[in-house]
Amino acid sequence: MRIGRQEVAISNPDKAFFPQAGLTKGDLVAYYVDVAPCALHHIRRRLFHMKRYPNGVEGDFFHQKRVPAHPDFVGEQFVQFPSGHSTVFAVVDNPAALAWVVNLGCIELHTWGSRIDDIERPDYLLIDLDPSGGNPWEFVREIALVVKEVMDELGLASFPKTSGATGLHILAPIRPELAFPEVRRFAKALAEEVERRVDDQDVATTTWRVADRRGVFVDFGQNARDRTIASAYSVRPTADARVSAPLLWSEVARSDPSRFTVKTMRRRIAKVGDPTEGMWRRKASLLPRFDQLGIPPGDPSAVELRRSRGRRWVSDQSGGARRN
Repeated sequence: MRIGRQEVAISNPDKAFFPQAGLTKGDLVAYYVDVAPCALHHIRRRLFHMKRYPNGVEGDFFHQKRVPAHPDFVGEQFVQFPSGHSTVFAVVDNPAALAWVVNLGCIELHTWGSRIDDIERPDYLLIDLDPSGGNPWEFVREIALVVKEVMDELGLASFPKTSGATGLHILAPIRPELAFPEVRRFAKALAEEVERRVDDQDVATTTWRVADRRGVFVDFGQNARDRTIASAYSVRPTADARVSAPLLWSEVARSDPSRFTVKTMRRRIAKVGDPTEGMWRRKASLLPRFDQLGIPPGDPSAVELRRSRGRRWVSDQSGGARRN
């Protein structure tokens, strides 16, 4: 398959990847190539975590962090982990690289919350509305509008998208000034403010222990190093081939995640465009906003520190990334 100036080998394009939806691996590759102009600005220059479904959604899957032997148009980035282990992640910066990872069975686009320019400092804050235990989608939509209200008051641009599974992600692009623990601390205070305004534990909660939750979890915990989310326009491993779909805020109150699939997303983009267009030009600094949430100021000099066998450590970013 020729994509731009690159030839990408697609093996077994007729293999059924979503049998119930009647979609093959070739259909999945074609979808990603078609939506690449919208999808790539969310995953470019990020660590790409491969979750591989070599036999489609009804087969087994496995996680793979280390990028296998790859063509020159696929980037790479060395990362050291607290255990002392290290690996080299793929970096997917172009349509050919996107098709290459999909050919390996990567149905989803899982990426870190930071760019390889500084993997310790994320460039977005995430609130993940995660329903469980029979919480209705109506609760998710109600809470999302409260999240927007709080972010508006903080002066943060906010961009909602369906998770593609059961929840809703709300992203606020931020300047990469603070390490993950500081961003998580801010996100926790923001989530607690949302919980306070909803004022109904049967609707919205920040209770961490699953057994103690009743309402939809206003999850701030994804703002952590090496956590990944399915990025915008990512297909999810559901029988109907749902897609993590960016929404206009005017759509949230009546949104239905089941409407956004591999079969419908091209028409949607043609009709409404890309709701995240220009998103990454709207990064705001969190530094002056901690006081608005009544929490101690963020520390831009702090780096992420973790404990490994009783020691503190700082990650090693040597090795760089190759861009072609």
